Amino acid sequence: MRHLCGQLSSSIPNGLVNFVKTHLHPGQELSLEDYRLAEEPYYRPIRDEVELFERAHELKLPVMLKGPTGSGKTRFLEHMAFRLDLPLVTVACHEDLTASDLVGRYLFIGNETKWIDGPLTAAVRHGAICYLDELVEARKDTTVIIHPLGDDRRILPIEKKGHLIEAHPDFMLVVSFNPGYQSILKDLKQSTRQRFMALDFEYPPKAVETEILVEETGATRELAEQLVELGAMVRNLRDHGLEEGVSTRLLVYASRLIQAGVPARRAADAAMVKPLTDDEDMLETLQELVETVFPA
Repeated sequence: MRHLCGQLSSSIPNGLVNFVKTHLHPGQELSLEDYRLAEEPYYRPIRDEVELFERAHELKLPVMLKGPTGSGKTRFLEHMAFRLDLPLVTVACHEDLTASDLVGRYLFIGNETKWIDGPLTAAVRHGAICYLDELVEARKDTTVIIHPLGDDRRILPIEKKGHLIEAHPDFMLVVSFNPGYQSILKDLKQSTRQRFMALDFEYPPKAVETEILVEETGATRELAEQLVELGAMVRNLRDHGLEEGVSTRLLVYASRLIQAGVPARRAADAAMVKPLTDDEDMLETLQELVETVFPA
């Protein structure tokens, strides 16, 4: 594992620290090899999403993954990165993310000023999947930087250097978006939306979600079916006082806790009830559902 010297680490903004810190010695170029997955992540296809993604990569089309939290968007993308043998660079978008955090900036290293590629530029230059997670959380003046990559130009302007970088043939731009969080203040502009083909994700069917829990956690089929049934009951409360349904991820957490010896009720409360809401009435309702599935 490579490390940065202290001087460089202290001079890099937060948006670049995680990307740069494992890849650069002073004077070295960024490498994306550490972003290549060594093992295939488990993923159970639901429809034709694997084939569509492969065609998108062949045709150099950017892709938007749409769906609720914990519905498998990130796991799917990890699976596809391994399948296509491409590095996967992930950027968690937030309101303080700047264009420079994505593209790069000049930094003072030792006795000289050097240009350091940001995660987007490195992916464009060397051929990787760049995943902008929850793009809607980024500032609109930041999202504009991806527009030339999202059409047939496939270029990235580096204004500070006066350069235009043509995307590597293997470069792929992927973003995720949770439509449940749309609002007047937080939504993707049409000029951004209409640069992507979209793949919809929902919570898996019961039989598939049961298989996922058995595979991911080693749960018995009986326990997996109980947790999946509880998950379905909780999701029925969406739009009836609950903002978001329980994710497959949280079902996995509950199963792992149970496998580790935590009583089923306590595990479900900690992993599937308390994270969802702070409303006392809704908490009581959810706890009653837990007791229904896991009676004393």
